[in-house]
Amino acid sequence: MATTNPKGKKLVIVESPTKQKTISKILGNDYIVRSSFGHVRDLPSKDIGVDIEHGFKPTYVAVDRAKRLIAELTAAAKNASEIYLATDPDREGEAIAWHLVELLKLPKDRYQRIYFHEITPAAIKESFAHARKIDDNLVNAQQARRILDRIVGYKLSPLLWKKITSGLSAGRVQSVAVRLLAERAKEIAEFKEQEYWTIGAQFEKPGAAPSFWARVTKWQGKNVEQTTTYKLFAEDYKVKTTVFDKPEKLAPLSELLRKGPNTVLKVEKKEVKQKPKPPFITSSMQQDAYNKLGFPSQKTMMTAQHLYEGIDVQGQTVGLITYMRTDSFNVSKLLQEQTKKFIGEKYGPAFVPAKQPVYKSKVMGAQEAHESIHPTDVRRTPQAMKPFLTSDQYKLYELIWLRFVASQMADAVFNTVAIDIASGSKEQCVLRASGRTVKFPGYLSIYKDQEEDSSEEKEDGSALLPILAEGDELKLLDIKTKDHKTTPPPCYNEASLIKTLEKHGIGRPSTYAPTIKTILDRKYIARQPKTSKLVATDLGITVTDSLKDFFKEIMDLSYTAGVEEQLDQVAEGNQQWVKLLSDFYTNFKKELDEAEQGMQRPAAKETDEKCPICGKMMLKKRSRFGEYLVCSDPQCKGKINLTSSGEKVQPEKTDEICDKCGAPMVIRTGRRGKFLACSAYPKCKNTYSLDAQGHKVASTGPIITDRLCEKCGKPMVLRTSKRGEFLGCSGYPKCKTIVTVTPEEIEQIKAAHAAKTAAEAKK
Repeated sequence: MATTNPKGKKLVIVESPTKQKTISKILGNDYIVRSSFGHVRDLPSKDIGVDIEHGFKPTYVAVDRAKRLIAELTAAAKNASEIYLATDPDREGEAIAWHLVELLKLPKDRYQRIYFHEITPAAIKESFAHARKIDDNLVNAQQARRILDRIVGYKLSPLLWKKITSGLSAGRVQSVAVRLLAERAKEIAEFKEQEYWTIGAQFEKPGAAPSFWARVTKWQGKNVEQTTTYKLFAEDYKVKTTVFDKPEKLAPLSELLRKGPNTVLKVEKKEVKQKPKPPFITSSMQQDAYNKLGFPSQKTMMTAQHLYEGIDVQGQTVGLITYMRTDSFNVSKLLQEQTKKFIGEKYGPAFVPAKQPVYKSKVMGAQEAHESIHPTDVRRTPQAMKPFLTSDQYKLYELIWLRFVASQMADAVFNTVAIDIASGSKEQCVLRASGRTVKFPGYLSIYKDQEEDSSEEKEDGSALLPILAEGDELKLLDIKTKDHKTTPPPCYNEASLIKTLEKHGIGRPSTYAPTIKTILDRKYIARQPKTSKLVATDLGITVTDSLKDFFKEIMDLSYTAGVEEQLDQVAEGNQQWVKLLSDFYTNFKKELDEAEQGMQRPAAKETDEKCPICGKMMLKKRSRFGEYLVCSDPQCKGKINLTSSGEKVQPEKTDEICDKCGAPMVIRTGRRGKFLACSAYPKCKNTYSLDAQGHKVASTGPIITDRLCEKCGKPMVLRTSKRGEFLGCSGYPKCKTIVTVTPEEIEQIKAAHAAKTAAEAKK
């Protein structure tokens, strides 16, 4: 039965049940708050849903879970005195609001659109004062993105099935992201290691402590350090070496240092200011949470969403942070004043900057009307909120709170000193020692042990140096040489991949985490277990190589970024969304036609592996389940499965004996999981299934269940197809009734069957 509102109450529709709960408490009894549970309409899942020939007209269908919900919301809207659509303050939120208007058939004079960047009483009440209608430009930008992605996915995926293997997919943003990792894999493989040496000396000034180390910077009038720049696919990679490519080249230098004299050539003292970093935006929050907390981007966004939508604090539901999908550094004047007061009271007036900090976004297409990610009230310190938060929520809230408060504090000030030392009579060798001390900690005071920016401090050098003057003679204490090898460009991790996507304008705050999840799920990239580095799989490299040869635009960084800029122009009302789609599709269709004719199926790769059956060489092939080795002789059935990392899947030894030939049984892994197989294969092909606990299940044919067929009344049996397990009528082929079942139901059926089999065996 549909839920209705008492006559005269105001209806507010949000998209999340948690927001519903929080906002309902804030607004009180004059309002009824309902949730749409996310998107209510989308393009159909079974066809493209876009009429390309007639202005790219989309066909939307209600998502399954929304059908009953729409009836309830329609009834609620009918009895409401006023209707407010309070979905998220971005394009996705605007689109959800528009779909609600369409499905609920709301006339323009019947609803208002409100939005806020934080869920606090002040922000929500303020939003009613600025209520407006749906912004068609924002909706069209979201529509254009969705249609672009649908066209690319629906047109490219079948091409990949035909040319490579079934089950593959492609996407406008995901394919470029995969290319970043595929190109990096090649750059690492092609990198040529170089060996070089560095040399340093330890000195002291007689009668003055402490001693200190200096590194050689010049030799025979030339700089010792040299930099080689490699032009990579996504960036320049700088590699530092020295002129000492052989250890023998250090001998005359060491001799000169020992001989001396070693004299202070120059002492340079400076006062250096270090500014705090700006408040978080989505990408920087994801990067910092990964680097400091080890949170994958998906976990960061889920945790941030909980903090945004509301946490129970002493009987009240409180939104602790602002909206977490943003690329703007903006901070409200009210919060700036509150933070200024907080800093002054806690740290003192000197820690309040003379001018209010202003941070300008460097992100392509940043939406400056949005707010940065920050606490809704700085007086809610992490320590005060700790009792009400989970461990993950506390860690992320502390990270956000510290970053924001630091961004509003005064600069840190350092005293730096750089000392140049000449060795030999004609300055044949010059060494440098540098250090710095904190004159005024500024924003660093907020970080325990000054952990923030510690990497920068180490790089600049923080050695304690004695008081020295030009002309002072120094005593040599020690010489150290060190052997180094250049390293290839590093593998991406989630933080560096997001940073690169952001730098090139690929995607937007809402797409970073879903993009990474998608390409991981589709096994185009893999996360290394110990390091969490992201690497392209052979499948990812194969798909990338196939696509980039024919789809030069959608696989190009600058083109993909250009599309994002055009979508921003649509959102601002400066470009027609249908023209954007038309311009894109004209060239895409041409490339698609060429690929249909010219793209070749990747050839099987030769390997050094010998077939275990006939001894001939094996070839590496790919199916939708992954890579495998197959005998090069078409008449031989030799086959070896490979893991996702390309290793041979080794059978596990067991104590089981084959009841057909007497050979030991082993556990092998097939496309449907692990099973028990005879080690004498292919001579003996005896196999047994294994249950969820790894116990042998007798091969008694399909499992007969207690469920009866709705059409003919015969028992339903558990069957398996290439798409997975399902229930089919035991009266097949006369009765072809099938029923889909969830993984949980399948496990219950198997467990009941195993228990029944075990009970019968005891009789």
